[in-house]
Amino acid sequence: MKSIRIDKLTLNIGAGKDAQLLEKGVKLLEQISGVPPVKTITSKRIPAWGLRPGLPIGCKVTLRGEEAEKLIPRLLAAKDNKLQARNYDRAGNISFGIPEYIDIEGAKYVPEIGIIGLQACITLTRPGYRVKSRRVRPARLGKGHIITMEEASGFMRERFKTGLEE
Repeated sequence: MKSIRIDKLTLNIGAGKDAQLLEKGVKLLEQISGVPPVKTITSKRIPAWGLRPGLPIGCKVTLRGEEAEKLIPRLLAAKDNKLQARNYDRAGNISFGIPEYIDIEGAKYVPEIGIIGLQACITLTRPGYRVKSRRVRPARLGKGHIITMEEASGFMRERFKTGLEE
């Protein structure tokens, strides 16, 4: 029950109000993942930023299973297989940004997209994590079952040969 596994990989591009950047982001995520992305919609009104509810401001793709396992090494290669300690959170999730998509292995430069970056988030779980999200009798996870930052970095080091950058 203590074995760690990858639950999902989420790729995200925030575009703000810029509709052209959003369309470029949709094309980029589809090119990288092979899955059509979903546009994220605002739910709050923020007048200072010119946002209103229902306005598309970004796009994201969630990959699970084998698709995620194949894409993670390519994304880590763009970071030279080195992650910083701040890329890990206390729940064992890993988040990092890639400033230019052409650094990803196998991604070719497309002139109509230009140079844009994206964010990647890897969510790790253990068997038994379902108890916190199930519909009938959800329960909290025990302290010993939560994935710590050290366990997550050890998993990434063992599985994907990543190192911690100072």
